[in-house]
Amino acid sequence: MISRTLCIVKPDAVARGVAGQIIARFERAGFKLLAVKLLHMTYEQAAGFYVVHKERPFYKSLCLFMSQGPCIVMVLEGDAVIAGLRELMGATDPAKAAPGTIRRDFATSIESNAVHGSDSPESAAFEIPYFFSALEICSR
Repeated sequence: MISRTLCIVKPDAVARGVAGQIIARFERAGFKLLAVKLLHMTYEQAAGFYVVHKERPFYKSLCLFMSQGPCIVMVLEGDAVIAGLRELMGATDPAKAAPGTIRRDFATSIESNAVHGSDSPESAAFEIPYFFSALEICSR
């Protein structure tokens, strides 16, 4: 089933200059880019985006990390794109990620893990409009 998801190339990957390599992997996997923007989130914007984690001990450091520099947010579309992207990204901890996954190849720690992807259709439904209006999403 064709669906959409939000993906973020996080500030650590953008700062290290590997964003293009990561995005190329999305395209090689058959995902279509429908919207892309470079932005530097404020702490408050990151806090709103990650509100689902508000009660977790890593929430503050996650918001600080995500607001430390520019990131690339995008909408991807494809067949079972949420599950496919999560498989391509690999485990949150790069040490536990499978060989050939984005996090295994580009992440440096659990927090500096290069990419974010929606984990469910419900998350995607919240996350996509957090960054993009309907007019900014180009259907192909």
